[in-house]
Amino acid sequence: MGWFSALFSGGQSKQAKATVTPTDYKGYLIYPEATAESGQYRVCGRICKEIDEQVMTHHFIRSDLLGNQDDANSLMITKAKMMIDQNGDKIFARGG
Repeated sequence: MGWFSALFSGGQSKQAKATVTPTDYKGYLIYPEATAESGQYRVCGRICKEIDEQVMTHHFIRSDLLGNQDDANSLMITKAKMMIDQNGDKIFARGG
């Protein structure tokens, strides 16, 4: 189960999340938050942007697993920038 069960654990985690410094890209804030899984790190995080005085958040979880946390976070930032370039604010749309 791994990352899937963590999504539905009601916010409970085995370790506290570290504070993440976001990357500012074209008005979006990218928060890389690689998570440990089976001795590797899953590429995941958040993309946030303030729109009409409301902070919108897109949770970003990929199937990619990498050998160390820094590489996973770096790939997350790269993939998030691609997603922003390709989709813009549509990443916050619900239901397609």
